[in-house]
Amino acid sequence: MDKLLQILSGNARLEARKIAVMMGESEEAVQKQIETYEKAGVIRGYKPLLDYDKIEDAPVEAIIEVRVSPQRNYGFEEIARRIADYDEVESVYLMSGGYDLHLRVVGHSFKDIALFVSQRLAVLDGVLSTATHFLLSRYKENGVIMGKTGIDERRNISL
Repeated sequence: MDKLLQILSGNARLEARKIAVMMGESEEAVQKQIETYEKAGVIRGYKPLLDYDKIEDAPVEAIIEVRVSPQRNYGFEEIARRIADYDEVESVYLMSGGYDLHLRVVGHSFKDIALFVSQRLAVLDGVLSTATHFLLSRYKENGVIMGKTGIDERRNISL
C-alpha cells in the first residue's frame, strides 16, 4: 500500500494540505491522487469510527459464521452476493478454515438478529449451517482503543 493510502487509512479526515506536507508533495498532487483512487474504486467511501459504548440505543451487532455449499460455475460468489444484499449485513468475507463466510450483522435487538438468522439467512439455498456470536464489548477497532479509559476496579482481585 502506498503512503497516501496508509495515511488515509489512519485518518480519512486529514486535509489534502496536511497530507501533502507529510508526504513532501504538493496539495494539488495529493488531491488529484485521492480523486484518482476514488474514481478507480480503490477508495470506496469514508465512515466514522463510532464508540457504541457512548451511544444511547446503540445497535446490536453479531458475527455470524456461515458454512455454505458452493454453486457450480459460481463458487461462493453467488450466495455471498445474495447475503450481502440484506440490509442487516454490514460485511461479508470469504474465509479459510472451519467455515466459509464471515458476516457482520447489525440489528436493533438480539431478537432482530435471531429472526434474521432463522427466517432469512439459514433458509437460503446453499446455507448448510450458521453460528451466531453477539458482540458484547469493543476493546479495539481498526487500530483504535475503544471504550472507557482507566482501570476497571471490578477486575482487581487481591488476596
